[in-house]
Amino acid sequence: MAPLILLLLFPFRAIFVICQSPDALKFLGEPTRKTTHRLSKPLVGDNGRIYTCSDRNFFAFESNGSIAWSVHINFTCYVDIPPIQDEFGKIYLVAENKILKINPPSVRNPESTFEIFFGDMLTTEGSNKIAGMAVSVISSLMFITVENRGLFAYTLLGQRLWSAGPVLYRSGYRLGCKRNVTDCHFTSTPVVDQCEASVYISNTYGELYALAIGNPQFKWIRDLSEFDKPVTITPGNNGLLYVTFPVKALLLALDVFTGNILWQKNIGPLSTIDCSPIVDSNGWISIGSLDGFMYSFSTSGDLRKFPKTNVPDSVALVSPLLHCSGYAIYFSQTVMEGKISRTIGDFTYISAMKPKNVAFTMLVPATGSVYWSGTYTGEFASFLNESILQHFTMDERILLAFVTAGNTGNHLRCRTTRQKLTSSCSLAKPKHLSINYTGNERTMLLILLFESLVLIIMLCAVRFCCIFWGKEKLKNQNLGRFLEKRRFLWMKKKVFDRAIIALEQEAAAEEASTHEVREMLGDFVKERDVIERKLSTTYSLGRDKCNKSVSKSVLPLYDDKTYTSSSEGTRDYSCSYGSSSGEDQAKNLGYYGDEESDLKGKKKVESDEAGPSNNTSAGKFKVKNWERSAVATSSFTHPLYVHGEKGGSSKSNRLRGTLSSIN
Repeated sequence: MAPLILLLLFPFRAIFVICQSPDALKFLGEPTRKTTHRLSKPLVGDNGRIYTCSDRNFFAFESNGSIAWSVHINFTCYVDIPPIQDEFGKIYLVAENKILKINPPSVRNPESTFEIFFGDMLTTEGSNKIAGMAVSVISSLMFITVENRGLFAYTLLGQRLWSAGPVLYRSGYRLGCKRNVTDCHFTSTPVVDQCEASVYISNTYGELYALAIGNPQFKWIRDLSEFDKPVTITPGNNGLLYVTFPVKALLLALDVFTGNILWQKNIGPLSTIDCSPIVDSNGWISIGSLDGFMYSFSTSGDLRKFPKTNVPDSVALVSPLLHCSGYAIYFSQTVMEGKISRTIGDFTYISAMKPKNVAFTMLVPATGSVYWSGTYTGEFASFLNESILQHFTMDERILLAFVTAGNTGNHLRCRTTRQKLTSSCSLAKPKHLSINYTGNERTMLLILLFESLVLIIMLCAVRFCCIFWGKEKLKNQNLGRFLEKRRFLWMKKKVFDRAIIALEQEAAAEEASTHEVREMLGDFVKERDVIERKLSTTYSLGRDKCNKSVSKSVLPLYDDKTYTSSSEGTRDYSCSYGSSSGEDQAKNLGYYGDEESDLKGKKKVESDEAGPSNNTSAGKFKVKNWERSAVATSSFTHPLYVHGEKGGSSKSNRLRGTLSSIN
């Protein structure tokens, strides 16, 4: 059964309101006395002041009821839309279909001033009515809803960022207002999720929109018309978005990423005038009901009702307020005289004669701890009777604002807005995408096998292309001669290894090795060491950049006389790489033409005929005939035969006979 509520009660007026339909109000009594000025919905600032307006005056009250400062505005303010405050302390107020920006007094400017922030182009009546506004603390943006116009985003400097309507056409499809486009427009106050950087708003047909702060693109649209059309949107700043349906007394929790309904709960009858829930830093959402209880739900939908014992004939007419710590809340209960509750058909009727007293309570919904409670009788706020507030009409929401600002019953430390947002945002759980496949498992395995096979083929193709293009790149760098020379050096090393082994065996066979054998063995070892150094050193292969030191190549770089080993350091090359011919690059790598190699070979033969050279020092050796011989030579003179010609001894002749069998 859908409860429909009896709505508003002003303590000094003793007005009883019964709702027979959402739009039908019938006054059953007359005011007991005529009041002077009515204050609008208040705003409790972080500094403990209460901001509200009356007629054409804006007031900043201290918690004791005195006026901190005030400013006269030239427009009549709206009493049903509370002021809002940005992170810089500026206050924004809706007055005569305009949004006024109020600058509080400061050191530079001791007088409070105001200016028109938005609304110069709007009319005061009709279709251009401002439905609400909201401020994003994180991005410093202002969002304004104008009926029949759309949603507008402004920077706090007054620059228009973007605007959006309830209908968006994308790729030939219409998003939003799927039932009727003509009479569809935004009607609710925009709300901002400070953690997810999203704006939420609803239209006349009960569709809920999620938009990004930075652009007017729709994240998702959720049709909630199956529940009801008038909705109240509350951001949780914890990964959840709450939607309240006052007429049906229903609360929904939606996922901010997808708009899916996570849970829904029924609560007691609500006031259609002031039934906005409040969300604390622990993630609990609380809302007062006309049955006298406050309903609090955790992020998972667990319910707690306060107070635990029912107060007879009590009602909660106004929304609870958040304590400055962010963890506790204040809520009020008004005890009525002659409260009657009746259910007729699908509606619930609640009536009462007059208020008796009001009770205020401070508690933490997450723990259920009650920190303070107090009751005010008679005119409710006797402690404020002697202040300037006696000239204003006082109701429960004004009294509750002063109790909250006064930090009554304070047992918790106050925190800033950013600190409170940090606590609530940390409750949002990251969403993990899970895919549940319920099809044919064999088909799925075949698809995975096919994908793996395709991946392997692609890897092989990439590997082949890398090798192919690497070889193509090296074709024009004259490396064929280099590879042939390395094979030639390996052959020489093997021959020297066999010769050294043969000499060692010959020396071991004799009791005392001759000086000639020891000299030959030492020369062979030196020659083999030179070859091993040539084979173990790394070439740069022509990739050296200009004016940079590079390691010595495998084949040693020669000048006309000496060879410098790789252990001596590095050598600077000129910019011939990449700009000179292939022949010059080969010379830079230690390669010369056949004529130069033959010439060096001849020089070596002549030096050998003149006698062995002993000019070796600091890792430098004389150039020998086999170091620069033509690579095309398929064989070379055995080292033992060369030494045999020098000495001509009988032992050398015997060694030549021995090593001839090795070759």
